[in-house]
Amino acid sequence: MYFSTPALLLATLSLTPTLISAHGKVAAVSGDAGGNGTAIGILGGIVPGPGKNRVTEVDTTVFGKTNIATNGLGKTQKNGKNTVAMVAGTMDQSGATLPQVSDGGSIQGTFHVVTTDGAGPVQAMIDTTGTGQFADGIKANVVTDVPGNKGNIRPSGKVPRGLSYVALRARNLVARASNVNMDFPIDITVPAGTTCTGTVAGQQNVCFMKIANSNRAGPFGGVIAFQMAGGAVGNTTTATGAAGAAGAAGAAGAAGAAGAAVGSASAKGVKAGKGATAKRFVA
Repeated sequence: MYFSTPALLLATLSLTPTLISAHGKVAAVSGDAGGNGTAIGILGGIVPGPGKNRVTEVDTTVFGKTNIATNGLGKTQKNGKNTVAMVAGTMDQSGATLPQVSDGGSIQGTFHVVTTDGAGPVQAMIDTTGTGQFADGIKANVVTDVPGNKGNIRPSGKVPRGLSYVALRARNLVARASNVNMDFPIDITVPAGTTCTGTVAGQQNVCFMKIANSNRAGPFGGVIAFQMAGGAVGNTTTATGAAGAAGAAGAAGAAGAAGAAVGSASAKGVKAGKGATAKRFVA
């Protein structure tokens, strides 16, 4: 019986233990209306770009499932499970103003491919509660994507096209991933009408955005925090804002009605006064 080389290789390696380790992370982001940020768990310049995987991968977020609409903030090798409180650390690195997005605007940034399984394409999901509830989130459109084939890229930065290479990667049958150390731009549109309601790190009206590839070795990526421009300061939720507006409108309406009533009574009084005066004059 004849076997093709890829088929024979797959059959042979199917008995080999998986040794995959690969990473890609959201290094820096900004909003179209200002502000800066980075993904939760990112350690910054203390993590080297080139080098052994065990030192270059420590702050890359790994998610549990390839489905982008899955709850949770992921985890890193260095700090374990990511938490909402870690947003304060991203602000220490990037500044006190989170990325600000206009209505229908976008998030732009840099996706750092650490190793050969940490590439694109990526997906993005928005959690408007700022808690990590992506299962009920809003899908965002990735306009500028990270190159890759099912999360794979070659050390040179070229996208692999061979079926056998991708098949091996998809089944976690290729040995430990190689260092890539390359940056690629990302641009993700936030749907118009998005309203953020989270309270995070002392900031109100915060959304989370999960950006990740779908590689079965991970998936890899990160979670960023952002705010809608104009909604960053003030009410914690839209409902509160609506109630405040309704209250103000109600108060104004009541005041107006009272004023109208007073005015009407005064007018009647004046009219009655005029009538009495005229009557006395005639008499």
